Amino acid sequence: MTRDDTTDRRSNADRDSPAAPRALGRGSAAQPRARIRGVLDAYLRKMGGTTRGSPPRVSWSEVIWSWLGAFLGIGAAALISHWLLAGTDTILMIGSLGASAVLVYGAPRSPLAQPRNLVGGHVLSAIIGVVCYQLLSPIPGLAEATAVATAIAVMHLTRTLHPPGGATALIAVIGSDELHAMGFLYVLAPAGLGPLVLLAVALLVNNAASGRRYPEFWL
Repeated sequence: MTRDDTTDRRSNADRDSPAAPRALGRGSAAQPRARIRGVLDAYLRKMGGTTRGSPPRVSWSEVIWSWLGAFLGIGAAALISHWLLAGTDTILMIGSLGASAVLVYGAPRSPLAQPRNLVGGHVLSAIIGVVCYQLLSPIPGLAEATAVATAIAVMHLTRTLHPPGGATALIAVIGSDELHAMGFLYVLAPAGLGPLVLLAVALLVNNAASGRRYPEFWL
């Protein structure tokens, strides 16, 4: 018997042995696990952030102008609410206006702070919030979740994305009985009138500083 015949027999025996399929099976099972680990690792790495360090500091001038704008804007809305709307069923002060003030006076050049987004985001979100409350309030949690999620989607589609709009939609669902009794009047005030007051003050204050301008665009 030649050496080649011996080698061939050993190769055939190795192929016929039960260890070969088991080894192949282990390799096939390891491939999906490796892919899953790779996808999971990439997913978790996204949570580490892409930018090192903290946000840059702003100048004292920027801090002062931001403070002044927010003080005058929220103050104007509060005075209108207490003096002009006192004794009526109309309200003007809602929590989402405070979040809008951060954008409009603290980051006036942000696309999210422009008049289209400020007014359009609040008004559209208010409409969605009222509809969700009227249709879905008997189901706990559904009206709240649907209102905020739908508001975000509609703001995206209409190019009016304004983060405080999500709060305006949520307030329409979780607000007081008096607010719920307003129905779609909630869309006019506070959701419509409040942002207009902030916008008027922003035009005056943000353009008073030499290093600021507002708005970047209207429509």
